Amino acid sequence: MTIEVRVPQLPESVADATLVSWHKKPGDSVARDENLVDLETDKVVLEVPAPAAGVLKEIRLSDGTTVTSGQILAVIEETAAAIPGASAPAILAAASGATAAAKDTVAKGTVAKDTTKPDTAKPDTAGGKLSPAAKRVAEENKVDPKTVLGSGRDGRVSKSDVVNYLTTKDAASPAPAPAPAAATAANPAAKAPAQFVPAPSARTARAEQRVPMTRLRARIAERMVQAQATQALLTSFNEVDLQAVTELRTRYKDQFEKQYGVKLGFMSFFAKACVEALKKFPAVNASVDGNDIVYHEYFDIGVAVSTDRGLIVPVLRDADQLSFADIEKSIGNFAARARAGSITIEELTGGTFTITNGGVFGSLLSTPIVNSPQSAILGMHKIQDRPVVIDGQIVVRPMMYIALTYDHRIIDGREAVQFLVTVKQCLEDPARMVLHI
Repeated sequence: MTIEVRVPQLPESVADATLVSWHKKPGDSVARDENLVDLETDKVVLEVPAPAAGVLKEIRLSDGTTVTSGQILAVIEETAAAIPGASAPAILAAASGATAAAKDTVAKGTVAKDTTKPDTAKPDTAGGKLSPAAKRVAEENKVDPKTVLGSGRDGRVSKSDVVNYLTTKDAASPAPAPAPAAATAANPAAKAPAQFVPAPSARTARAEQRVPMTRLRARIAERMVQAQATQALLTSFNEVDLQAVTELRTRYKDQFEKQYGVKLGFMSFFAKACVEALKKFPAVNASVDGNDIVYHEYFDIGVAVSTDRGLIVPVLRDADQLSFADIEKSIGNFAARARAGSITIEELTGGTFTITNGGVFGSLLSTPIVNSPQSAILGMHKIQDRPVVIDGQIVVRPMMYIALTYDHRIIDGREAVQFLVTVKQCLEDPARMVLHI
């Protein structure tokens, strides 16, 4: 009995997906619910499990194909035994319209040879196995091929070998005698500078590699360009003394981890501080919809997470109702599953405000781009010990620059600055977050 493997139903916000890679090839045994293939959307990577145990009989679509919901990907033979020696190229060739004879040829790994015509392909032995391009350059420059050291297979001389030989030869040759003093006649003090010839590079080729963007990277690029093209973005800065937060973490970190099973980090303090600031300045938590301003009366905070595939932003729902431990656990879980590719689209959807932390990579200052359709984003940066003046005394404190990029269409500069001041006050005096003042 044959069973079709189809593209699962994609979320409403996702029109199609790209087939990234197969984990099985035709003839392989598969277990029920074993991952067969990865599909990449512009947000997450989806796994397609085997609907039944059996043998992968046929692969219908190859890597890189764009697919939609319900499309047939492969066929599983539920009762068949594994087919030894079957290869994915053979099946894919059949799926792409190859003839039966071509399929047999590819599967056996043989190539038919036409013996009715003489084999006219002969190696170019002129001048010690020169490539056609190398031969032309050698003839134009009157170079004896036997004097050029070949870097190719079996000592074959390439064009770059000849060019490198000419460069080395020219650099080693004595400079030509200066021309008669025609220039010095007008200016006897003038003297032509010696020609500078850089040392020849040991590299024989300057390689380039062109690869298509992943769907996630293309989507990130689209969203960033869209935000800059449609919003009036402006960035304001402030700095925060994190002495109080650092002391709290040092004092309670062991007890906190023992009680909640997670480390007490900085992100929970910043998330809580942002919630307090958003409550005071609702425009920063709002968004633009046509000619309307939508004020969100809930606080869904997006936290940017860096992965090998690119930057994604899972959302802390109702962050105002979460404890410090809840926030730390959620962020840790998001980061682990994002890097493993198991985060869901629902967890990346929505959000009213975003926090991004470039400080973990060493960034001292930056201007983050708003995650549209949101209207603002807070940028955290590296914590650095700096001298500051407190009560007339110069002291060293752990300082961080913070940045708020905002849509100036609905957020005035006064609100943006006061938002940052509120965040600063909450972090420098964490009791404010407990008392909500």
